[in-house]
Amino acid sequence: MDSFIFRDMGRMAYTEALQIQTTYFENLIEKKINGQAYPNHLLFCEHEPVLTLGKSGKETNLLVPENLLEQRGITLYHTNRGGDITYHGPGQITGYPVFDLDQWQMGLKKYIYTLEDIIIRFLSLYQVTADRLKGATGVWIDPLLPGKARKICAIGVKSSRYVTMHGFALNINTELDYYSLINPCGFTDKGVTSLAKELGTPLDMETAKSQLHTLFCEYFPPRKHV
Repeated sequence: MDSFIFRDMGRMAYTEALQIQTTYFENLIEKKINGQAYPNHLLFCEHEPVLTLGKSGKETNLLVPENLLEQRGITLYHTNRGGDITYHGPGQITGYPVFDLDQWQMGLKKYIYTLEDIIIRFLSLYQVTADRLKGATGVWIDPLLPGKARKICAIGVKSSRYVTMHGFALNINTELDYYSLINPCGFTDKGVTSLAKELGTPLDMETAKSQLHTLFCEYFPPRKHV
């Protein structure tokens, strides 16, 4: 039996995906409090263009007036995850694990480390070397090279009673021009990239989603009952 239910929700508005994962999140917490079983969920989607600002984010990291965003068909959403401002849109795999970490005896710090590890492993399938950057959550390419560090995956998580929501945003075929509207994740001295940019060619999204799903199954296996 799988340890979580996987749903590829395709392309949808950020608010719709937020409502779905919030329902799973609240139900999982309620059932956990009452000692009842409730499934974990892993949701993948591509959003319509949206900027999300985390609860610790600074509005000064939005570099253009909000009315300009409206003209370009981009929405701005204040959300309850950690982290600063980031972009979601087509060509990006946005992943929302709604997991009870107690099932894997995992704390939040280890969970975020594990998400980063999954993305690093995924990128290695394409011979792209990525790593962590000290003091900056997410996955980076050339993180230690001055002027060369560029983020390929943002991570922002909310948790309650060790139940998680929100997750990661991995740039596959993402149009990177949108990032010029913001200081991505609050950084002014680091770049943003995509897997397509690193490889010089667009990738098949369905293949990428399948590879990521397989890695999640490896890192979050069914709990063994003794």
